[in-house]
Amino acid sequence: MILAAGRGERMGSLTAAQPKPLLDVGGAALIEHHIARLKTCGIEEVVINLSYRGAQIRDHLGSGARFGVSIAYSDEGEPPLETAGGIAHALPLLGAGPFLLVNSDVFTDFDYRTLANAQSPTIVLVQNPEHNARGDFGLDLAGRVCAEPRSYTYAGIGVLDPTLFAGLTPGRRPLKPVLDAAIDRGELRGMRFEGLWIDVGTPERLEAARTVASQE
Repeated sequence: MILAAGRGERMGSLTAAQPKPLLDVGGAALIEHHIARLKTCGIEEVVINLSYRGAQIRDHLGSGARFGVSIAYSDEGEPPLETAGGIAHALPLLGAGPFLLVNSDVFTDFDYRTLANAQSPTIVLVQNPEHNARGDFGLDLAGRVCAEPRSYTYAGIGVLDPTLFAGLTPGRRPLKPVLDAAIDRGELRGMRFEGLWIDVGTPERLEAARTVASQE
């Protein structure tokens, strides 16, 4: 599942007329980079959630055939349902088994195949960037995600299980309480990643991603 429902308000005028996943990075829409990498890693069935200017994303990507994948859309309407709410809304499309979750607004060279054998819910963690110096989570010696110390930032990539969202009340729901509950049960694992990763959350970080893409 690629998360693509948000407006990207910090982008200002850049997203006034188009959704953030369609911003150009190196000659391709940001979301296209994810689809291409997923295809390369052998993933051919993709669910994308839509809200802000979602029709533009649907029109741009279509069925996914030109990328060699099949795309199903989960339309949330307005306002978007946030991450956990959007996942819960999309569960009928995701099926009963674990699924890969990717934020469309990160630019990365992460190899999704490294998550293929995850035996339990697993999230990818990066060293805290300047814009999130307080961090999100810790990681113990056994590879379990913990609440403290918050040495790492959630990279917006992971393998989750539909059971994490069982019984979640429909509506706008953030992801962190779902992850916190999994941490409390000792069932959330973490994977450190030290490669290319940019959270494309501001115009400045968009330019950083474009600079990297121009050098590839």
